[in-house]
Amino acid sequence: MLYFCGEMEPLKHECGVAMVRLLKPLEYYQRKYGTWRYGLNKMYLLMEKQHNRGQEGAGIAVVKQQAEPGTEYMFRERALGSNAITEIFQNISCEIERSAQQADATSLSSQIAVSPFAGELLMGHLRYSTTGKSGLSYVHPFLRRNNWRAKNLAICGNFNMTNVDEIMASITECGQHPRVLADTYILLEQIGHRLDRESERLFKIAHEELGYTHTDITKYIEENTDLANVLKTSSPVWDGGYVICGITGSGEMMSMRDPWGIRPAFWYKNDEVVALASERPVIQTAFDLEVEEIDELEPGQALLVSKSGKVRLEQILKPQEKRACSFERIYFSRGSDRSIYRERKALGAQLKDRIMQAIDGDIAHTVFSFIPNTAEVAFYGMLEAFKDELNREKIAQIAALDHKPTVRELENILNEKIRSEKVAIKDIKLRTFITEAGSRNDLSAHVYDITYGSLVPRIDNLVIIDDSIVRGTTLKESIIRILDRLHPKKIVLVSSAPQVRYPDYYGIDMAHMDEFIAFRAAVELHIDRGSWHIIDEVYAKCMGQRNLPKEQMTNYVRLIYEPFTQEDISGKMVEMLRPDGVTTPIEIVYQTLEGLHKACPKHSGDWYFSGHYPTPGGTRLINEAYINWYESNKQ
Repeated sequence: MLYFCGEMEPLKHECGVAMVRLLKPLEYYQRKYGTWRYGLNKMYLLMEKQHNRGQEGAGIAVVKQQAEPGTEYMFRERALGSNAITEIFQNISCEIERSAQQADATSLSSQIAVSPFAGELLMGHLRYSTTGKSGLSYVHPFLRRNNWRAKNLAICGNFNMTNVDEIMASITECGQHPRVLADTYILLEQIGHRLDRESERLFKIAHEELGYTHTDITKYIEENTDLANVLKTSSPVWDGGYVICGITGSGEMMSMRDPWGIRPAFWYKNDEVVALASERPVIQTAFDLEVEEIDELEPGQALLVSKSGKVRLEQILKPQEKRACSFERIYFSRGSDRSIYRERKALGAQLKDRIMQAIDGDIAHTVFSFIPNTAEVAFYGMLEAFKDELNREKIAQIAALDHKPTVRELENILNEKIRSEKVAIKDIKLRTFITEAGSRNDLSAHVYDITYGSLVPRIDNLVIIDDSIVRGTTLKESIIRILDRLHPKKIVLVSSAPQVRYPDYYGIDMAHMDEFIAFRAAVELHIDRGSWHIIDEVYAKCMGQRNLPKEQMTNYVRLIYEPFTQEDISGKMVEMLRPDGVTTPIEIVYQTLEGLHKACPKHSGDWYFSGHYPTPGGTRLINEAYINWYESNKQ
């Protein structure tokens, strides 16, 4: 499918994770809730409510603690496509129904014993690929099998590591030989190796110090495995944004957040269940909770549940300056979160003065609208700000009258209003059976349609807000041309996010410099002004630090933007994005960095806007990205 979001083009991003740990026997949930599938039902809700975080695939892993030797106790189901969640749970339901035919229909314990996925530990994942690799083999969770239950491991995560090469080197030095060079495989092997060491440590204590033998040793290992030890010996080499989740075959559960707090994670516990998810409102919905009942996993912290169900938090890595991803607030996360909803409205409201300047203060002849659907909340905030402004103007007009106003005078003043219309309509999803580029581009221009007659031609300005303008491709190929059909006096394109100038290396599929219209515009300005030497100088500086440790590197790419104002770059964007034949005046208004931080004060992660990467690995990769761009190498 061709589908459009953000700036009307696909922006793949952070994945979603979900975990459920049942703290009671499955029979308990049958008695209280009428089904032993309580955990599966909650996992389905947690995953479905995070559908926005994964359109390429999904997977689930389940561990059954009460399993006899010779029977399966660790189950996994994965599927590809936007319908993956439904397919997974339909397949699981079919497997359970088939197995029920082998059980004693009058015995609940018999039904549970033979049913696959009838477990107490459940872990789900929703995938957006950020590496360009796709296919079922890349869908989480990943499994590492062993004949010892305590050494079986399933992991999934919402992460991107910037230093896979370093992690790879650290485990190959130990003698391991991973089959695939990909961050999830590497992490699986690394964490699995440390889990093996934890089992061996406990084996030595049980056998040599306590004198245990045979199954008593096994029981001791399973009851004393501490995943905090595993994480503390695995995570120090990790550089990136991550929430790593895992379950073991013996019944341990873990989830850990990166020490910068880049990726989000929220959790909840009562005496029946522990649940974790990438977004807070999905837990609220699944368990009917108030926002105050849900906790946020802190930077560098792990949520750990033992085989016996003991729950604890442990600080695994020292927390760094918190740089929680601001794009989560602008676009990626569900807008149903109480704080995110308020922040998105604030982002829209803060653009009022800049928009007012773009329309020369002519509110009476301006129609306000938005690009469906993710910009809708920012649109409401923008409207409220303009309504407040208009009310102040009305009060000033009435106060300025030197006489008692007539009814007609009051009507003339009070009838002024902010005009908003649903101008853009998200109409269809195009299928990729169209492979010829020209035809595909022509069809993609019709993903959005317009509401004809929604403004007065050549008299009304059109202000239309989106949550971000990143690449600009679809603006040029379709959106501007479609909006121009209404013949507005002026088109003002508004972004509730600042200019995206740098790649993200912590979960969004922005890797190459020339993906960004802001960067391309800055380069064009250097050409126009005869300052190409700055482009060369930045390349020389990047090359000069290429062999330095990443901790000593500087983001010299920021020098590319230094000579220009935000308005300079936006003006050049208009020149570059204007379709042939469109003569309507166009202006692009971006959020400022100051406005972003005012609206989202607790989410200071702004590296894609500012170039201030929170980890050394991010700085190293922007260095490489610029070198590759300069050398026209897009590997």
